[in-house]
Amino acid sequence: MELGSILHFLENRSILVTGATGFLAKIFTEKILRAQPNVKKLYLLLRAADSKSAMLRFNTEVISKDLFRILKEKLGGNLNSLISEKVIIVPGDITCESLGVKDLNLLEEMLKEVDVVVNLAATTNFDERYDVALGINTLGAKHVLDFAKNCAKLKVLVHVSTAYVSGEAKGLIKEDSFKLGETLNGTSELDISIEKNVVEETLNHLRAENSSEESIKSAMIDLGIQRARKHGWPNTYVFTKAMGEMLLGHFKDNIPLVIIRPTIVTSTYKEPFPGWVEGIRTIDSLAVGYGKGKITCFLGDPKSTIDVIPADMVVNAIVVAMVAHANQPNESIYHVGSSVSNPVEFTWLQDYGYQYFTKHPWINKDGKPVIVGKVTVLSTMASFRRYMAVRYLLPLKGLQIVNAACCQYFRVTYLDLYRKINFVMRLIDLYGPYLFFKAVYDDINTEKLRRAARESCEDADIFYFDPKIINWDDYFMKTHIPGVVKHVFK
Repeated sequence: MELGSILHFLENRSILVTGATGFLAKIFTEKILRAQPNVKKLYLLLRAADSKSAMLRFNTEVISKDLFRILKEKLGGNLNSLISEKVIIVPGDITCESLGVKDLNLLEEMLKEVDVVVNLAATTNFDERYDVALGINTLGAKHVLDFAKNCAKLKVLVHVSTAYVSGEAKGLIKEDSFKLGETLNGTSELDISIEKNVVEETLNHLRAENSSEESIKSAMIDLGIQRARKHGWPNTYVFTKAMGEMLLGHFKDNIPLVIIRPTIVTSTYKEPFPGWVEGIRTIDSLAVGYGKGKITCFLGDPKSTIDVIPADMVVNAIVVAMVAHANQPNESIYHVGSSVSNPVEFTWLQDYGYQYFTKHPWINKDGKPVIVGKVTVLSTMASFRRYMAVRYLLPLKGLQIVNAACCQYFRVTYLDLYRKINFVMRLIDLYGPYLFFKAVYDDINTEKLRRAARESCEDADIFYFDPKIINWDDYFMKTHIPGVVKHVFK
């Protein structure tokens, strides 16, 4: 691979970004505008009914974020001029044909001008409604491909997936593609059209029975988990993302296709500044719960590896891969993670949390510091069940008996505890497959891409994505946890 200058490739290019209000999409947009302001156009597609509401979403959910602080300081009043000249906000919806773009003039312009399509639209909830996840993660991917095929100047389509589509929990997971209909358990052939029919029939049945919206939502969530596990995937998110990859690989024809599979995405390592993060991401829920004193024990294998990668490195990998595979009519898959070259051990996260929140305790709403202690780690499911039985289930049973004897006097207390226990058990059911995760993600393709960038790219340093440069102690203690506290803690 001969990359030349990435900045030169980006100059005068028109790039379509779907899911423009998402975490990675914002970082991608900021990076392009800051690194190469001579990009021709950034078409940012986001879900909205019309141009006015789309612009409102862009202003409130994208450009107003602290992420753009460096760009604002650099450009001052010229930022608005840059955005008005380079950025086009596109109201649309990838669950629809033609990406739901209703403005026919804008649609025609995009099909004529777009050089690169970057699909970052996704729902990442593990237990999303099946109809929603199938529409966005699976069928939406096909709609993006169909759109890309109609772009007259298309150089490459980049689809951002997740490393966890493989569903494997042990061994070395390779950067392999999925064949249409392939399953993880091999028990039955997967047919995406049947999955679509199952959703439609279930919805029709529920509506015919006049089910409430809450009942329909619950049924759709349960259906997603059920269908995922039927074919060997642990949750709705990775299942629907895997099916999306299948459709792309099967129907791509001669389109240059790059699939980027990040692992657990964390706060920025360096750009536009260290520690920017948005929303409670996978491992950050632990940091938030622990820092606020709500987590005193945790389930997981202390010897396991947690594969994390900073968000700016993911975005840089997207850009470098985009340039490397422009005009190459093949499918290329990249795992972007750290478990092979610079692994993070599960126990380190506990130590980082304890060290940080001991020195910098969270101040609660009463103005008092939250004192944290060492977390009890339950290293097997059996130990977790014993812990839950002694600590919660037996007291719940006792409370149920007392409540019955006292004419439901403790009903509110009983229901509150019952809901909390059910919530915990639901989380364990969802995240259980990852709590004892023994796999690492092979990144040989990604390493080849890094090497090619170092050897043939004039501006490789601007688009760094090598996890070997990260000192995890410094990153977690000085960058990530402070970033989570600043941007996520409420």
